[in-house]
Amino acid sequence: MSGTTVSESDEGKKVVNAHGDVIGIVSGVRGGTAYVDPDPGTTDKIMSKLGWNSTDEEDYPLKQSKIDVITDDEVRLKRDL
Repeated sequence: MSGTTVSESDEGKKVVNAHGDVIGIVSGVRGGTAYVDPDPGTTDKIMSKLGWNSTDEEDYPLKQSKIDVITDDEVRLKRDL
């Protein structure tokens, strides 16, 4: 499945740039906005995969307009950031 609309099921997915480089993980989704943890530890990754929202002040909101596609494994950003 692919698209560009984020949902809670996207928590824990890798966030990659247009070149495929991992830049973080989706730590949580609130109000239709994904939050990205740019430096996730093992605990953060596990918590996100379990659906335990762990967003904090160090996570960054990701604008929907910056997302190219969301797949089963990752959130890929557009090339023209």
